[in-house]
Amino acid sequence: MFKKLIVFISFLALSGFANAESRLQQIQDSGKLRVGTTGDWNPMSMKDPSNNSYVGFDIDVVTQLAQDMGVELELVPTDWKSIVAGITANKYDISTSASLSPKRALVAGYSNSYFKLATVPLTLKKNLTKFKSWDDINQDNVVVAVTLGTTQEMQAKNYFPNAQIKSIESPARDFQEVLAGRADAHITSNVEAATLVETYPELAIVPVEEPKSPTPLAWLIDQNDQVWINYINHWIELKEAQGYFQQLMEKWNLKSL
Repeated sequence: MFKKLIVFISFLALSGFANAESRLQQIQDSGKLRVGTTGDWNPMSMKDPSNNSYVGFDIDVVTQLAQDMGVELELVPTDWKSIVAGITANKYDISTSASLSPKRALVAGYSNSYFKLATVPLTLKKNLTKFKSWDDINQDNVVVAVTLGTTQEMQAKNYFPNAQIKSIESPARDFQEVLAGRADAHITSNVEAATLVETYPELAIVPVEEPKSPTPLAWLIDQNDQVWINYINHWIELKEAQGYFQQLMEKWNLKSL
């Protein structure tokens, strides 16, 4: 009995140590929540270069999270090729939403998902006579632009093994290559695609039969910090139950799959 008591006390001590070392405790102590964001994903996270401010669906979400935690929000600039490294190097406590992928999950954790999207191809409107399906794009004379470090970069290599894949490094973007005529097509989420064709009337979504790779979005987070993960997941569950995400989707004219 005495040995069992010692083991139990040791477990409590270790649990207390884990809690003290958690990002959750560090955030409370510092009074600051650090969130990594790329600022190049309309309408999730968009940076205004004139004043370095951010707006978007995800920005609203993390602003609310910081408010509910009673701490200040600090948005930390990052890019897609280093968004995971920012978590593992403790540059920020969470990221704004990123697509779930097995490769990322090898080194970083994910929160529960609160949004799901899928991938669609885009091209110039004048090219719609050539591109009407996924197979039309998968040709050796077609150049497909992707943004380096994104899930779409990996998807394009899988979708279009016969095409020429052109990876573009941030802050440049794949769709800019299509607009400039240096690429024939690019792929992105159905969410961003809807905003792109509205912003750039010369772009169009290729009328494929259906999108590919339905994928949940979630925040990247330290995979070893279960206390912090639990807190974030409880917060997401509560906000879902209260209809918060649905209201925000209506604000940004978004629809989850």
